[in-house]
Amino acid sequence: MRDILPADKARRERVLSVIRDRYRSHGFDEIETPALEEYSRLHAGIGGDNEKLAYNVLRRGLDAEAIRQAADDQGALADLGLRYDLTVPLARYYASNRGQLPGVFRAIQIGPVWRAERPQKGRYRQFVQCDIDIIGDDSSRAEAELMVASLDAVDALGLEGATVRINDRRALDWMLDSFGFTADERPGVLITIDKLDKIGPDGVAAELRERGAAASAVDAFEAFLRRPQTMEYNPFGERQIRKALPEYAPEEIVGHLVGIGEAVAAGRGATDIPLVFDPFLVRGMGYYTGTIFELAHPSVSYSLGGGGRYDGMIGRFLGQQVPAVGFSLGFERLVDLVTAGADADERAVVLIHDADVPVAELVTHKAALVASGARVRLERRTKNVKALLERSAADGYTEFATVTAGASELELKPLS
Repeated sequence: MRDILPADKARRERVLSVIRDRYRSHGFDEIETPALEEYSRLHAGIGGDNEKLAYNVLRRGLDAEAIRQAADDQGALADLGLRYDLTVPLARYYASNRGQLPGVFRAIQIGPVWRAERPQKGRYRQFVQCDIDIIGDDSSRAEAELMVASLDAVDALGLEGATVRINDRRALDWMLDSFGFTADERPGVLITIDKLDKIGPDGVAAELRERGAAASAVDAFEAFLRRPQTMEYNPFGERQIRKALPEYAPEEIVGHLVGIGEAVAAGRGATDIPLVFDPFLVRGMGYYTGTIFELAHPSVSYSLGGGGRYDGMIGRFLGQQVPAVGFSLGFERLVDLVTAGADADERAVVLIHDADVPVAELVTHKAALVASGARVRLERRTKNVKALLERSAADGYTEFATVTAGASELELKPLS
C-alpha cells in the first residue's frame, strides 16, 4: 500500500479521466459499491486464489474465549472482508438492485481493491481496478462492445497498437476432454497449462506427469504441442482458430469467436481485427464460463487487463441465471506506461511573494487568476528560488510570477 505524491496523483487522475470519458461515450454508466462485502460472498468458491488473499474483518464483540473457540474457522471469526476484485461486488449489486436497472445493464466500476499479496514491483496490496461489465446480454455483441470500448480507451491514452488475446473456456474444456483428461484432473491441468509461455512444452508435460495426470492424456497433449505447423500468417478468423485447436472443434464455439471478431472489426472501423486466438489462454478465476480475453501491447510482455464471461455468478445471489461479461483494465500498469503530461488547456500559476506583501494583495491577485480559469498556488520566496520553481514544474505548474508589495499587475513567465 502506497502514499501517492501530488504529481503522481495528478497523473493518475488524468488517466482515470480519459478512461471514464471513453467508457461513458460507449454507453456505460458508473456505479459505486462498498469496500466491504460479506465474508460468505467473498469466500463462495468463485474467486480462485484471490479468496486466499482476502483481508477479513474480525467480528465485533468477540472476547478472547470466543476467538480461541473459533480459531480454526475463519467464517466464525470474520463476517466481512475487503473486496479483492470488483466483479463479486457487482454481482451482489445487480442482484440487490435489479428492479431499478435496465434489462441490459452496462456498468463502469473504478475503485481500489485489496489483496494480501507479497509486495514486489508492479504488485501491490491496494490497487485500483477499472472495470466495465455488461449484464443481461448472452450474445457476442456484449464481448465486442467491451473490447471496442477498452481498445478505444487504451488508444486515447496514447498506447495504440494494442491487441486482445482471446479464448473460450468451453473450447479449453473440450480440448482437454479430447486429450483424455478427466473432469477431476482439469483444475490442476489448467494451472499447469497456464505456465506454458514460461516453462514451455517440456516443462508442462513434466509437471503434468508429476501431478499424476493420466499418462495417455499427457502423451496426446504433448503430441499436439509438438505437431508440425506451417509458418503462414493467418489473421483472426475461422482458419486461425481451427488451426490452433485439435480437429473437429465444436461449430458453436468457433462460430461464437468468429462473430466476436467480425463485430470488433466493424466497431473499430478497420479491416484488420485486433484479436489473436490463444487456445492456451486460461485466466485463473473460477467463475469464467465462456469467452476469456487479455489485453496485450507490443511495448510490454505482460497483459494490461483482461476479463471474460461469468454467466453463473449472479445466479448464486439472485436464484436465477443472468448472463454477464466483463473487462478490467490494469490501471496500475497503464499508469506506468502512459506519458501524458498536464492537460494542454490547463493554466497553473505559482505566485512567489516576499514576506512583506500584504495578505489582502496576495488574495486579490490569486482570486483574479482563479476567476480567469487558472489553478494558482502561493509560495513565499525562499533562498533557493530555482529549487522552488523546479518543484512547482514537477507538480504540474506551467507559469510563475513574482509578487511585490503594491504591484497592480503581474508579469507571468513560463516555467519550462
